[in-house]
Amino acid sequence: MTTQTTDLNHAAPNWRRMTRHPALMEYRRLYMLVAIINLAVLVAGLRSGQWFEGTAFRLDTIADMALINLSLGILIRQQRIINALFWLATRIPVSWPLWIRWGAGKVFHFGGLHYGGTVAGTLWFAFLLFAMASDRLAGSPQVSVITLALSGLMVVLMCLMIGTALSRFRTRFHNAFEKIHRFVGWTVLALFWAQTVSITRDMDVPLTETPAFWMLCLITLSIASPWLTLKRVDVGIVKPSNHVVLARFDYGDTPFAGSSNAISHTPFGEYHAFANIPSPDETGYRLAISRAGDWTGAFIDNPPKKVWVKGITTSGVARIEDLFSQVVYVGTGSGIGPILPHLLKRKVPNRLIWSTRSPRETYGDDLVDEIEAHTEKPLIWDTDAHGKPDLSALALQAVRESGAEAVIVISNQKLTRKVVHDMETLGIPAYGAIWDS
Repeated sequence: MTTQTTDLNHAAPNWRRMTRHPALMEYRRLYMLVAIINLAVLVAGLRSGQWFEGTAFRLDTIADMALINLSLGILIRQQRIINALFWLATRIPVSWPLWIRWGAGKVFHFGGLHYGGTVAGTLWFAFLLFAMASDRLAGSPQVSVITLALSGLMVVLMCLMIGTALSRFRTRFHNAFEKIHRFVGWTVLALFWAQTVSITRDMDVPLTETPAFWMLCLITLSIASPWLTLKRVDVGIVKPSNHVVLARFDYGDTPFAGSSNAISHTPFGEYHAFANIPSPDETGYRLAISRAGDWTGAFIDNPPKKVWVKGITTSGVARIEDLFSQVVYVGTGSGIGPILPHLLKRKVPNRLIWSTRSPRETYGDDLVDEIEAHTEKPLIWDTDAHGKPDLSALALQAVRESGAEAVIVISNQKLTRKVVHDMETLGIPAYGAIWDS
């Protein structure tokens, strides 16, 4: 292991160490791209007078920019669109150059478009509010007080959503973030409908002849569709230890490997997403739920007989294994959950590094035996017996021994970013969650 650690240290000063740094991840590049495009459009419009018509503002043009950005931000997080993006990305043949497949594997960074689109859309909406207020103060009766009030309330609520979605608040107060994002988001959508109806009356334009009407129909359907699939289902619980349970579902849905579902005790309560673990030739699936907070702790201590399942089965990071001839999976603790279905599927040759405390005592003999039976030379590292390993060094060793083309990491944020950065510094494609929820 000393050689691999030395290699990683020697790699630190090279150019990839900077260009592949988490601060420059594709997620951030995407939202910066959205910001640059919007800034360029704003400046070009100011130079050409696009935002003005005589002494008044061109409200329709400003409104279109707000609508375009908000539509991008909302629709890019729709589950069916996410699945379509993953499907398209993984159509690239393994025979294509590695640099193309490396880039395609970053498809899960689409959240940068969500963040960029919603922030830019909110700023355009604020500009629209300013333009409407300015026109009215200048004596133009074009926009009613009702439209102004609805628009102002929308801007305030959208700013609230953006503020509470910042990582510091989201991490510390995740339950509050989830409720604000959901219920305030629904309120904004309702206000958007009311504002669109109001402004079309102000302009004396038929509602169905406006782009906003049709786009709002699409956005509403997009937001509503996961809730239309809401169902209450039976769950069977296997509890190998007080740290983890394996929840078993069989209600007529067998999800694909590399996907997740969200579950809750109540239909509109706190939802938690877990990686699905389907097994070949079996219906249904399992979820590995480990103790990681109040909700999961209560689930383990008092296992329910029924839960609510929301939404559409959604693709996750590990699905990009299809882009490579062989991969190395690195997981810690319950990170084995998203990895296990790919081991069982055996579509892509793989090597496994799993670091966890007392694996058999914590997860049960059956699960560990299942893992060992479905992957070649798995390295299961018992942290209680051996301490915490250098996962980057172990991953590099596995890549060199197996000839794998990529590393997929399922761990906590700090470890995931470290291993991904270390591997990509060495020119090895690496992937892991980016916590952009």
